[in-house]
Amino acid sequence: MKPIFRQLAGAVTLAVMLSGCATAPDYAGNPAAAEQPPSDQAMKALSAEVFTFAYPMVLMDVTRELMTLRTPANTFSHKRTFPDATFTEVVSPNADTLYSSAWLDLSREPVILSVPDTRGRYYLMPLMDAWTNVFAAPGKRTTGTRRGNFAITGPDWRGTLPKGMQEIRSPTSMVWLIGRTQASGKQDFPAVHRLQDQYRLTPLSAWGGGRRVPDKAAPRPALDPDSAPVEQVAAMDAQAFFSRFAALLPANPPAPADSAMVEKMRRMGIRPGVPFKTTVMEPSTARAVQEGATAALAAIEQAARKGNADAGNGWVMHRDLGTYGTSYGRRAVTAWVGLGANLPEDAIYASTRTDANGKPLQGGARYVLHFDKHQLPPARAFWSLTLYNERQAFVPNPIQRYAIGSRDRLRYNRDGSLDIYIQHERPAGARAANWLPAPPDGLNMMLRAYWPEQALLDGTWMPPPVMRVN
Repeated sequence: MKPIFRQLAGAVTLAVMLSGCATAPDYAGNPAAAEQPPSDQAMKALSAEVFTFAYPMVLMDVTRELMTLRTPANTFSHKRTFPDATFTEVVSPNADTLYSSAWLDLSREPVILSVPDTRGRYYLMPLMDAWTNVFAAPGKRTTGTRRGNFAITGPDWRGTLPKGMQEIRSPTSMVWLIGRTQASGKQDFPAVHRLQDQYRLTPLSAWGGGRRVPDKAAPRPALDPDSAPVEQVAAMDAQAFFSRFAALLPANPPAPADSAMVEKMRRMGIRPGVPFKTTVMEPSTARAVQEGATAALAAIEQAARKGNADAGNGWVMHRDLGTYGTSYGRRAVTAWVGLGANLPEDAIYASTRTDANGKPLQGGARYVLHFDKHQLPPARAFWSLTLYNERQAFVPNPIQRYAIGSRDRLRYNRDGSLDIYIQHERPAGARAANWLPAPPDGLNMMLRAYWPEQALLDGTWMPPPVMRVN
């Protein structure tokens, strides 16, 4: 998503030189240094930069508040089926894994994640910090499939863990766990459900039969539970946005590499745990702060809608997700598009809306995606091709097939190659085994490779172009 970051940086002059440092960020700065308050123009630029820096964490917190209305913190919520064509809550859903998600609150004590022996079944438990970086991903790729206990500790916790327990230290107290367990169709659901029922989250104080510390009473939200998080953040004025950001900082500190941005926050007047008030500013300064925030959000949305450049054959590859360093623009755009991106080592996504000639895909036409022998998507776990309509939802079809891939009973050609048929009408004969049903109008597709091999990670393998046929 590097092209997106360049667009965003150019829109609001967000590219800054950031120096790394080995110590925690210094919010106080140098009080001995005499400093003139920023001009209105400088305040507008600061507001835009800090808004982009803060956006992912504020969006995370709004999402957390809404989701924990139904499921308390430190508790799993399991999806028991794949979405169908009526599902519209999430754009571009998958039909490959069943989700097990939880919001963790590490502010008081560690939380222990317990997983059963999955007997070789692929699963993934990525842990995302408050800034949307994946800091650990227990699962088949990293820890194998035997049973295990992982103690997830907060940034300030010091103590002793039970013997034999692996510690995973989080840089923030807010953590989103978005677990995924491989499911090969409806007939496989009961086996996955048995695994989901064995996933456990236990506060350290309750481990081994100890008394569980009662969860904090959730405050009554000032948010609309029926409105999407991205819409609710967009509706905030600058004072509400930066105040929420400041409230999150004590438990979710920036990384040492963010020291230059921390200095900009200080100059702007943002202090951890202290409400940010534009009402006490000069009217022109308050307007500048609001204008900077508004410009930054508009730039994020514009860059997200414009998207990445394709690789020359219609496919757009997404290899730089999951961890962002100081690429604040890329991080903000990714958050706006959709929270929860995996590390590329765990999953790589490729999407397309056009055929080999650059023309938009249309369900009234017929297409073939041809993989030569030994050129199937290089994935150690599995791969799938999912089709969506223009609203990024599944397409109703008579066989209820929304994705096709390596776990299906595909029919290969005599030379070992593979053809996938993408069209509205059912193909005749044996070709129906490789049919991915399309709508009568516009469509797009996403190729997912779970636990990709090096050829996908370094770009030496690319999906073949989608060929229109008569």
